[in-house]
Amino acid sequence: MALNYLVNRVNSMNLRRQAFLRDIGKELVEENVAIFAGAGLSVGAGFVDWKELLRPIADELGLDIERESDLVSLAQYHCNDNANNRSQLNQRLIEEFSRLAVETENHKILSRLPIRTFWTTNYDKVIENSIELAGKVVDVKYTKEHLSTTKPKRNAVVYKMHGDVDHPNQAVLTKDDYEKYHVKMDQYLSNLKGDLISKTFIFIGFSFSDPNLDYILSRVRVAYDGYQRRHYCFLRSVKKLDDENDADFEYRERKQQLFLKDLERFNIKPILVDEYGEITELLSLLERQYRSGTAFVSGAAHTYGPWQESVALSFVHKMSYKLSEKGIKVVSGFGLGIGSSVISGVLEQFYMTSRGAVEERLILRPFPQSNEGEVPLPQLWRKYREDMIAHAGIAIFLFGNKFSEGKVILSNGMREEVEIARSQGILIIPVGVTGYIAEEIWNEEIKKIRQSEVYSKEFKDLFSKLGDKHLPPDELLNVITDICENFKKG
Repeated sequence: MALNYLVNRVNSMNLRRQAFLRDIGKELVEENVAIFAGAGLSVGAGFVDWKELLRPIADELGLDIERESDLVSLAQYHCNDNANNRSQLNQRLIEEFSRLAVETENHKILSRLPIRTFWTTNYDKVIENSIELAGKVVDVKYTKEHLSTTKPKRNAVVYKMHGDVDHPNQAVLTKDDYEKYHVKMDQYLSNLKGDLISKTFIFIGFSFSDPNLDYILSRVRVAYDGYQRRHYCFLRSVKKLDDENDADFEYRERKQQLFLKDLERFNIKPILVDEYGEITELLSLLERQYRSGTAFVSGAAHTYGPWQESVALSFVHKMSYKLSEKGIKVVSGFGLGIGSSVISGVLEQFYMTSRGAVEERLILRPFPQSNEGEVPLPQLWRKYREDMIAHAGIAIFLFGNKFSEGKVILSNGMREEVEIARSQGILIIPVGVTGYIAEEIWNEEIKKIRQSEVYSKEFKDLFSKLGDKHLPPDELLNVITDICENFKKG
């Protein structure tokens, strides 16, 4: 994805989707985004929805699950019919939600983003597992006792409103459970109310039929009527069924429109999709947009090709300064020869003009050099590179050489970083005029770009200049920052 491509993709969307990307993008930077996940998110991972969970229960009661809309009451009928014994319900919970499941692409994206708060009515463990697989520490809470403890060094909190599959007897399933919830779990509802007031929520896979959430949304609306915080939700458009007549379809369509209008009372902006894959596409754009504000700078150099050392280091310093000035965070592995210049450029700009924490502009990951551990150093370096590059949406490559066995050779480490960047689908900016690996990569990329219809003429012209050895360093700086800034705006 290149300069102007994202812009064109976003411009082709409706205004609501553009507003989603704009608003959530801003809130992600401030870490003010929360997720509310319903059964629909887990269905994509292979779990059942409420209707399928209760199908055998309905059969046992002699009811048709397809004709039932109040599933909470259905679960209560089962308990009533069994002298308030819910063992069959608990068993269904264990059978359906104890299975191992592979997280969906939506889970993966949400786990990678800087989202620290997750609320869910799901009983399964896919959300917390996906957060852990993203390398984060997750604090899971599904009893009121959990609220009084904090897991050390946590990156995210998952509030499981209706309980966890490992404790099915405490799960919220029946009408009795819902009626007692306001008393037994009042602290939970207070926490949710606070988050709805202070964070921007994305509701995903949720039907808004849960009475506990409705209770809280109503109270937030009454308390903050006219200035509630804006939230977003994904909903699938009503589709005409194969055996459905026009009148019935139009009735369901009209009912959905009225429901969408009702959500506006709570300042929840619905985003309608025809297919669930559209949600993944939009979340992918959101992640790419967020990561586009961070540039990974790679530049191993024993020698500086066509430039004198002083010119090269000054160029790197100015480039880092300008990236920071444009609000682009820099990630660096303290590359041989240029690492100090990358750092000093960012720090000079930050300390002279900015406030806040330097971590907002610089992520520094010096490479380990000793090999006392059990993991071979090359394997450790690979994981380290993958972690660094995962923070970025842009990767800038300069020079790419090292000194080995008495001679200057190409840097195999930089080549590995290029392949990682390509595998992650981020924008590669090889500064070809600096020679070595950077020049090789520029030659590879420019051929693909010139032959592609995806890229704009503006991008092709800018990218061509990265290999123009007659271009003065200051103009080359402008080319690099123009590409980065426009990509960030996209």
